[in-house]
Amino acid sequence: MQALFYQFLVFISQRWSIVFFILFSKLIAAGYFFLFPYRVSVSVHFYRSVFPKRSDWFYLWCTWKQYQHFTSVFLDRFLIMRHIRYTSQGKKALEDALIDKTGAIILMSHLGNWEVAAQLLNHSLLKDKTIPMLLYMGKQHHEQIEQIQKLDLIQSNIQIVDIDPNDSSPFNIIDGLHVLKSGGIVSLTGDMVWHEDQRTICVEFLGHEVVLPQTPYILALLSGSPLFLFFTFKKGNHFYQFILTKPIHLRVLNRKARADIIRKSAQQYADYLKQMLLQHPFEWYHFKPFLGKKIVTKGDILSNDEGRN
Repeated sequence: MQALFYQFLVFISQRWSIVFFILFSKLIAAGYFFLFPYRVSVSVHFYRSVFPKRSDWFYLWCTWKQYQHFTSVFLDRFLIMRHIRYTSQGKKALEDALIDKTGAIILMSHLGNWEVAAQLLNHSLLKDKTIPMLLYMGKQHHEQIEQIQKLDLIQSNIQIVDIDPNDSSPFNIIDGLHVLKSGGIVSLTGDMVWHEDQRTICVEFLGHEVVLPQTPYILALLSGSPLFLFFTFKKGNHFYQFILTKPIHLRVLNRKARADIIRKSAQQYADYLKQMLLQHPFEWYHFKPFLGKKIVTKGDILSNDEGRN
């Protein structure tokens, strides 16, 4: 039903006006905002850490902005190859890695439009169309719109590996290693844990503990491929900015050093994610609980002591 409804919106918008799609999608976002209080509370809790010491009304306004911004994800997904314009930053290092056949790991996030990023990375930023590209994606059962997204990516010659939350098979990582060894690109998200048995690492983010997957860093260690952090942000109507960080090289001399370099690399990702989030707070499209327990600092303890005195 979801898929048919979405396809109906696209059909009407293509033949009448894109304004129809925009207005209707914003109406649906408003419905989610008013009818699903638990989801709203998740975002409110998140924005309390992004913008501390503000009013509850302010956090509700932030959540409203987040929901309304999210409608652009669905709008731009079917305009990608026709009207999307972009600027890119830092892509030369990626191009060099592909020329050298080292392979490259692209670490995306639920900050910004990952689908536009994947499509334009494949179609526009890569000059050699023979370079294989594999995208790891979590599998959400009964999510029909997600299946449409995946089909579009597959038709763009992007290999998709579905990660089932009920399947912790280690063989999924082998597909990525094969692509990297052949000089290709492997892309996955750095802020989403797919299943309970997955190897994770705890880092600091916005003054809270957050749990991140170790998979990207294990891939980098096993393959020797550089790891790039990749963000894409909306700068205007159908106009995007792509940012690729400098490559992160994970090399260790012995097994004992692996845990330390994974922790440092994951914290580096979290720090950069925070930096980008503060610049683009309403493009955070991670709607599940993300922040763990608050990290208590010496300053917090002193403030509490002064309050009691």
